Amino acid sequence: MMLMGVLVLAQGQTQGQGDAPLPSAPAASPPAEAKAGGPVVLIIGDSLAAGHGLDPSEAFPALVQEKIREAGWPFRVVNAGLSGDTSAGGLRRIDWLLRGGVDVLIVELGGNDGLRGISPKETRANLQGIIDRARRKNPAVEVVVAGMQMPPNMGEEYTTAYREIFPDIAKANNAALIPFLLEGVGGRPELNLPDRIHPTAEGHKIVAETVWGVLKPVLQKRQNRQSPNQAALPDALPESAPQPPSAGD
Repeated sequence: MMLMGVLVLAQGQTQGQGDAPLPSAPAASPPAEAKAGGPVVLIIGDSLAAGHGLDPSEAFPALVQEKIREAGWPFRVVNAGLSGDTSAGGLRRIDWLLRGGVDVLIVELGGNDGLRGISPKETRANLQGIIDRARRKNPAVEVVVAGMQMPPNMGEEYTTAYREIFPDIAKANNAALIPFLLEGVGGRPELNLPDRIHPTAEGHKIVAETVWGVLKPVLQKRQNRQSPNQAALPDALPESAPQPPSAGD
Protein backbone atom coordinates (compact mmCIF):
# COMPACT_ATOMS: atom_id res chain seq x y z
CA MET A 1 0.00 0.00 0.00
CA MET A 2 2.79 2.39 0.83
CA LEU A 3 4.42 1.89 -2.55
CA MET A 4 1.13 2.37 -4.37
CA GLY A 5 0.93 5.77 -2.75
CA VAL A 6 4.28 6.60 -4.31
CA LEU A 7 2.95 5.68 -7.75
CA VAL A 8 -0.11 7.87 -7.31
CA LEU A 9 2.10 10.72 -6.09
CA ALA A 10 4.34 10.48 -9.10
CA GLN A 11 1.36 10.29 -11.45
CA GLY A 12 -0.06 13.45 -9.96
CA GLN A 13 3.21 15.30 -10.40
CA THR A 14 3.50 14.17 -14.00
CA GLN A 15 -0.06 15.16 -14.81
CA GLY A 16 0.69 18.59 -13.44
CA GLN A 17 3.24 19.08 -16.19
CA GLY A 18 0.52 19.94 -18.64
CA ASP A 19 -0.71 22.76 -16.44
CA ALA A 20 1.04 25.81 -15.10
CA PRO A 21 3.52 24.74 -12.39
CA LEU A 22 2.13 24.99 -8.88
CA PRO A 23 4.04 27.76 -7.11
CA SER A 24 5.86 27.36 -3.86
CA ALA A 25 5.18 29.73 -1.01
CA PRO A 26 5.68 33.34 -2.14
CA ALA A 27 8.94 35.00 -1.24
CA ALA A 28 9.95 38.64 -1.38
CA SER A 29 13.68 38.07 -1.19
CA PRO A 30 16.13 36.17 -3.42
CA PRO A 31 18.31 33.36 -2.07
CA ALA A 32 21.24 35.75 -1.66
CA GLU A 33 19.37 37.68 1.01
CA ALA A 34 18.43 34.55 2.95
CA LYS A 35 22.04 34.25 4.04
CA ALA A 36 21.63 37.35 6.20
CA GLY A 37 19.25 35.43 8.49
CA GLY A 38 21.66 32.62 9.30
CA PRO A 39 23.09 29.51 7.64
CA VAL A 40 20.84 28.20 4.87
CA VAL A 41 19.16 24.81 4.56
CA LEU A 42 18.07 24.53 0.92
CA ILE A 43 15.40 21.96 0.05
CA ILE A 44 15.38 21.28 -3.69
CA GLY A 45 12.38 19.12 -4.50
CA ASP A 46 9.04 18.57 -6.19
CA SER A 47 5.41 18.91 -5.04
CA LEU A 48 6.17 17.23 -1.73
CA ALA A 49 8.48 20.06 -0.73
CA ALA A 50 6.18 22.59 -2.41
CA GLY A 51 3.34 21.46 -0.13
CA HIS A 52 0.75 21.11 -2.88
CA GLY A 53 -2.79 21.81 -1.70
CA LEU A 54 -1.79 23.20 1.68
CA ASP A 55 -1.02 26.48 3.31
CA PRO A 56 2.79 26.89 3.33
CA SER A 57 2.75 26.75 7.12
CA GLU A 58 1.42 23.17 6.97
CA ALA A 59 4.04 21.73 4.62
CA PHE A 60 7.03 19.81 5.94
CA PRO A 61 9.64 22.53 5.18
CA ALA A 62 7.78 24.96 7.46
CA LEU A 63 7.39 22.29 10.13
CA VAL A 64 11.10 21.54 9.97
CA GLN A 65 11.81 25.27 10.28
CA GLU A 66 9.71 25.32 13.44
CA LYS A 67 11.70 22.43 14.90
CA ILE A 68 14.91 24.32 14.15
CA ARG A 69 13.53 27.39 15.89
CA GLU A 70 12.53 25.33 18.92
CA ALA A 71 16.06 23.95 19.07
CA GLY A 72 17.34 27.52 19.24
CA TRP A 73 19.48 27.16 16.13
CA PRO A 74 19.98 29.92 13.53
CA PHE A 75 19.42 27.84 10.39
CA ARG A 76 16.98 29.20 7.82
CA VAL A 77 15.08 26.82 5.55
CA VAL A 78 14.78 27.89 1.91
CA ASN A 79 12.08 25.89 0.15
CA ALA A 80 12.89 25.31 -3.54
CA GLY A 81 10.11 22.78 -4.09
CA LEU A 82 8.65 22.89 -7.61
CA SER A 83 5.66 20.72 -8.47
CA GLY A 84 6.33 18.28 -11.31
CA ASP A 85 10.09 18.66 -11.15
CA THR A 86 12.50 15.86 -12.04
CA SER A 87 16.15 15.24 -11.29
CA ALA A 88 16.99 16.80 -14.67
CA GLY A 89 14.96 19.89 -13.80
CA GLY A 90 16.72 20.16 -10.47
CA LEU A 91 20.09 19.95 -12.17
CA ARG A 92 19.10 22.77 -14.51
CA ARG A 93 18.15 25.13 -11.71
CA ILE A 94 20.61 24.25 -8.95
CA ASP A 95 23.26 26.79 -9.98
CA TRP A 96 20.71 29.59 -9.76
CA LEU A 97 19.53 28.39 -6.35
CA LEU A 98 23.10 28.25 -5.03
CA ARG A 99 23.82 31.91 -5.77
CA GLY A 100 23.09 33.06 -2.24
CA GLY A 101 25.13 30.35 -0.56
CA VAL A 102 23.92 27.06 0.93
CA ASP A 103 25.16 25.35 4.09
CA VAL A 104 22.93 22.26 4.08
CA LEU A 105 21.34 20.80 0.94
CA ILE A 106 18.35 18.43 1.07
CA VAL A 107 17.81 16.72 -2.30
CA GLU A 108 14.18 15.57 -2.64
CA LEU A 109 13.93 14.64 -6.32
CA GLY A 110 13.52 11.53 -8.44
CA GLY A 111 9.90 10.47 -7.91
CA ASN A 112 8.79 11.70 -11.31
CA ASP A 113 11.81 10.09 -12.92
CA GLY A 114 10.60 6.73 -11.68
CA LEU A 115 7.08 7.01 -13.05
CA ARG A 116 8.38 8.09 -16.43
CA GLY A 117 10.64 5.08 -16.55
CA ILE A 118 13.71 7.26 -16.85
CA SER A 119 16.87 5.20 -16.64
CA PRO A 120 18.12 4.92 -13.06
CA LYS A 121 21.55 5.62 -14.49
CA GLU A 122 20.31 9.00 -15.75
CA THR A 123 18.58 9.84 -12.48
CA ARG A 124 21.71 8.88 -10.57
CA ALA A 125 23.86 11.10 -12.81
CA ASN A 126 21.51 14.06 -12.35
CA LEU A 127 21.43 13.74 -8.56
CA GLN A 128 25.21 13.41 -8.50
CA GLY A 129 25.45 16.52 -10.66
CA ILE A 130 23.33 18.48 -8.20
CA ILE A 131 25.58 17.48 -5.32
CA ASP A 132 28.75 18.12 -7.31
CA ARG A 133 27.65 21.65 -8.16
CA ALA A 134 26.70 22.36 -4.57
CA ARG A 135 30.12 21.21 -3.37
CA ARG A 136 31.92 23.23 -6.00
CA LYS A 137 30.11 26.27 -4.64
CA ASN A 138 30.73 25.30 -1.01
CA PRO A 139 33.03 22.32 -0.35
CA ALA A 140 31.81 22.20 3.25
CA VAL A 141 28.10 21.88 2.38
CA GLU A 142 26.28 19.11 4.22
CA VAL A 143 24.03 16.96 2.01
CA VAL A 144 20.89 15.00 2.86
CA VAL A 145 19.41 12.64 0.25
CA ALA A 146 15.68 11.84 0.45
CA GLY A 147 14.94 8.34 -0.81
CA MET A 148 11.90 7.27 -2.80
CA GLN A 149 10.55 3.93 -4.00
CA MET A 150 8.53 2.63 -6.94
CA PRO A 151 5.76 0.00 -6.78
CA PRO A 152 6.34 -3.60 -7.92
CA ASN A 153 4.30 -3.19 -11.09
CA MET A 154 7.17 -1.15 -12.52
CA GLY A 155 9.09 -4.42 -12.76
CA GLU A 156 11.51 -6.00 -10.33
CA GLU A 157 14.64 -5.05 -12.25
CA TYR A 158 13.62 -1.40 -12.55
CA THR A 159 12.30 -0.99 -9.01
CA THR A 160 15.43 -2.55 -7.53
CA ALA A 161 17.75 -0.36 -9.59
CA TYR A 162 15.65 2.70 -8.74
CA ARG A 163 15.55 1.97 -5.01
CA GLU A 164 19.32 1.60 -4.91
CA ILE A 165 19.94 5.05 -6.38
CA PHE A 166 19.42 6.94 -3.15
CA PRO A 167 21.50 4.93 -0.65
CA ASP A 168 24.24 4.61 -3.27
CA ILE A 169 24.32 8.36 -3.87
CA ALA A 170 24.33 9.06 -0.14
CA LYS A 171 27.16 6.61 0.52
CA ALA A 172 29.27 7.84 -2.41
CA ASN A 173 29.00 11.43 -1.19
CA ASN A 174 29.24 10.87 2.56
CA ALA A 175 25.72 12.29 2.77
CA ALA A 176 22.93 11.62 5.24
CA LEU A 177 20.09 9.43 3.94
CA ILE A 178 16.35 9.54 4.52
CA PRO A 179 15.60 5.95 3.42
CA PHE A 180 11.99 6.64 2.36
CA LEU A 181 10.55 10.14 2.59
CA LEU A 182 6.93 8.94 2.66
CA GLU A 183 7.43 6.32 5.37
CA GLY A 184 4.14 5.94 7.25
CA VAL A 185 2.28 8.22 4.81
CA GLY A 186 2.33 6.72 1.31
CA GLY A 187 -0.71 4.55 0.56
CA ARG A 188 -2.70 5.73 3.62
CA PRO A 189 -5.85 7.55 2.40
CA GLU A 190 -6.42 9.27 5.74
CA LEU A 191 -3.02 10.97 5.43
CA ASN A 192 -3.44 12.10 1.83
CA LEU A 193 -5.62 14.72 0.15
CA PRO A 194 -8.76 13.63 -1.76
CA ASP A 195 -6.64 13.45 -4.91
CA ARG A 196 -4.84 10.52 -3.21
CA ILE A 197 -1.62 12.10 -4.40
CA HIS A 198 -0.35 14.60 -1.88
CA PRO A 199 -0.11 14.34 1.92
CA THR A 200 -2.56 16.18 4.13
CA ALA A 201 -1.40 18.50 6.88
CA GLU A 202 -1.30 15.47 9.19
CA GLY A 203 0.70 13.56 6.59
CA HIS A 204 3.20 16.40 6.37
CA LYS A 205 3.65 16.26 10.14
CA ILE A 206 4.84 12.67 9.75
CA VAL A 207 7.07 13.59 6.81
CA ALA A 208 8.56 16.41 8.89
CA GLU A 209 9.34 13.97 11.72
CA THR A 210 10.98 11.62 9.22
CA VAL A 211 13.10 14.44 7.82
CA TRP A 212 13.94 15.81 11.26
CA GLY A 213 15.15 12.45 12.50
CA VAL A 214 17.91 12.57 9.88
CA LEU A 215 18.44 16.33 9.64
CA LYS A 216 18.76 17.07 13.36
CA PRO A 217 22.17 15.39 13.85
CA VAL A 218 23.41 17.01 10.64
CA LEU A 219 22.47 20.44 11.95
CA GLN A 220 23.83 19.64 15.39
CA LYS A 221 27.22 18.84 13.87
CA ARG A 222 27.07 22.00 11.79
CA GLN A 223 25.99 24.09 14.75
CA ASN A 224 28.94 22.85 16.77
CA ARG A 225 31.22 24.38 14.14
CA GLN A 226 29.39 27.71 14.05
CA SER A 227 30.39 30.84 15.90
CA PRO A 228 28.42 31.31 19.14
CA ASN A 229 27.53 34.80 17.94
CA GLN A 230 24.98 33.73 15.31
CA ALA A 231 22.04 35.98 14.65
CA ALA A 232 18.78 34.81 16.25
CA LEU A 233 16.37 32.94 13.98
CA PRO A 234 13.25 35.02 13.27
CA ASP A 235 9.81 33.54 13.94
CA ALA A 236 8.94 33.09 10.28
CA LEU A 237 8.03 30.54 7.66
CA PRO A 238 10.84 29.16 5.55
CA GLU A 239 11.91 31.22 2.60
CA SER A 240 10.59 29.92 -0.69
CA ALA A 241 13.24 30.24 -3.34
CA PRO A 242 12.03 32.15 -6.40
CA GLN A 243 12.48 30.07 -9.51
CA PRO A 244 14.68 31.03 -12.46
CA PRO A 245 12.64 32.02 -15.53
CA SER A 246 13.48 28.79 -17.38
CA ALA A 247 13.18 26.39 -14.45
CA GLY A 248 10.81 23.45 -14.29
CA ASP A 249 9.67 20.90 -16.83
